[in-house]
Amino acid sequence: MSKLTESEIARLHPETLALSLGFDPFLSEGAVKPPVFLTSTFAFHTAADGKQFFAWAHGEGPPRAKHDMGLIYSRLNNPNLEIFEERVAMWEGMKDAYSFSSGMAAIATTLLATHRPGDEMIVCAPVYGGTDAFIHHFLARFGISAHFVRAGTDAPAQAERYITPLTRSIFIESPANPNNRLTDIGAMKALALRHAPAPSGGGTSRILLMVDNTMAGPVFAHPARAGADIVLYSATKFLGGHSDVVGGVALANDPALLTAIAQHRAMLGGMPNPYTAWLLTRSLETLKIRAEQQQTNAGQVAAFLATHPKVRKVCYLGLLRPDDPEYAIYQKQQSGPGSLVSFYIRGGEKEAFAFLDHLKIFHLAVSLGSTESLAQHPATMTHSGLTPEDRQLGEISDDLVRLSIGIEHADDLIWDLGQALAQV
Repeated sequence: MSKLTESEIARLHPETLALSLGFDPFLSEGAVKPPVFLTSTFAFHTAADGKQFFAWAHGEGPPRAKHDMGLIYSRLNNPNLEIFEERVAMWEGMKDAYSFSSGMAAIATTLLATHRPGDEMIVCAPVYGGTDAFIHHFLARFGISAHFVRAGTDAPAQAERYITPLTRSIFIESPANPNNRLTDIGAMKALALRHAPAPSGGGTSRILLMVDNTMAGPVFAHPARAGADIVLYSATKFLGGHSDVVGGVALANDPALLTAIAQHRAMLGGMPNPYTAWLLTRSLETLKIRAEQQQTNAGQVAAFLATHPKVRKVCYLGLLRPDDPEYAIYQKQQSGPGSLVSFYIRGGEKEAFAFLDHLKIFHLAVSLGSTESLAQHPATMTHSGLTPEDRQLGEISDDLVRLSIGIEHADDLIWDLGQALAQV
């Protein structure tokens, strides 16, 4: 076989490149799949090579492509991490990515790499409970404060009230976890530029727009195209997709941001191990077909729940209509509704628990984006650490249930939901 040229690579689709990009079989004895590079350190050909590789790792000289940097030590770089990162960046359509041992490691490292004591953040609520706790408690200890606003169509207007010369970032989950609320990324970017225009040649004075894209995944949304400076993922979810690995990703186009994230990852030690990166690379090969099947199932599940007498309201992007306030945002930002379905059951915690306890096919477990269907109660599980005020802001009430739809047969999932609701 011969190698693809750069122009040939540019014309190929992500689902094709996900099987080969960034790996040369003939550098690994002709192996069709990347081996697992279970080594802590790498040998240099010469001492001069070692000197040069470390200089590049410390950021000396102009930015270098990863494959030109030279391998040093698996806390800094490793072939499995680099292959996975190149393929994720390709899926997202961004310059580069850095992988982490968890989604929270990606979020925490990125926020620490881009904020200093005295900085302020604007956060669109709701966000994942771990993210909320890190911002509210950990960052606050270091003098980084946050203003929370309600995600949705009026988020830009709310956010503008809190922008000051100290504002360093706007943090968004879109769709938001756990109820799929959408925030206009482009409008937030325009707001950020209006108050702190990006200096020519980069720099740190601009307001960074950060988007956690975990809920949609790179199959159905590309936040950078709408203006995001940094895109974040819990790779545990759709990217991994099998409930057998924990990981995270941070992506950016700005070389200065990428360098800051890479250097903080090296200092804090939050990178994944090579086998984790290998598993995530494996999973990227089936990302699109998994996501599309999950989305097909979710559409049928949401339609069933929307007409059920024991369901008060269903939160699913596929049910949005042109007269819904968030419909225009959905049309602009996403190519599909994905597979997360949340709904408000008639009643409260007692009724929600009765429903969850009677499920037979759905697993009563947190997480999302995997091949099996999962169900959980956000108010007492993933978002239980939020203050009552933040839960109210995010509409995370005792009657809210979140479903992650898997690849089972849709008829079986609907049967399971129906028989569980009958017990409420």
